[in-house]
Amino acid sequence: MSNNKKFVVEANFIEEACKLDLTLQEFLLLVYFENSDDLTFDLERICNKLKIDESTLLEAYNNLLTKGLITLSSEKNSTGKRIDKISLEGFYEKIKESKKKEMNKKLKDDIFSTFQNEFRRPLSSMEIEIIKAWLEKMYSEDLILEALKEAVYNGATNIRYIDTILYEWNRKGLKTKEDIDNYLKNRYESRKLEETSVFDYNWLEDYDK
Repeated sequence: MSNNKKFVVEANFIEEACKLDLTLQEFLLLVYFENSDDLTFDLERICNKLKIDESTLLEAYNNLLTKGLITLSSEKNSTGKRIDKISLEGFYEKIKESKKKEMNKKLKDDIFSTFQNEFRRPLSSMEIEIIKAWLEKMYSEDLILEALKEAVYNGATNIRYIDTILYEWNRKGLKTKEDIDNYLKNRYESRKLEETSVFDYNWLEDYDK
């Protein structure tokens, strides 16, 4: 990396790095590796680039290794010499975990709001805990919302009724929204066929017999 090359730091990188409670030196070292074309750890070169003394840089480097934000892998260069390469895979994994947690929290917040809108009242603490338990049992959000929709359709806006629906769907092996759509469609068509059979029956003929 040439000495006059400027660092380019994306807003998302800064945002995620700030969540990790890094020192300024640790942050600068991460930014350096993010921008570097040469991921070997050249202490003198990095010190000159970041204007940090060797002991401070080594401390930041070791901290990043300890936190699992950077890792070392050994490989041979073009001359056959073994060199250590820096990888930021640990840092990117931390970002993925953070995004996943944020998404899960958003989904949970959304699902609670949906229940309150359909129930037309705030949820009780017990109801909130039951919904959390559904999510922890790995019921998908889609499945829970479909059960809520079915309960509302049947005029039974209570948690226990929805819990029974989820239990029955799980017992029948229904796991996705598509499974539910097909199941409800088949049930509707079956009921419609039964009703048609009743109306088509010649009750007078049966009475004459």
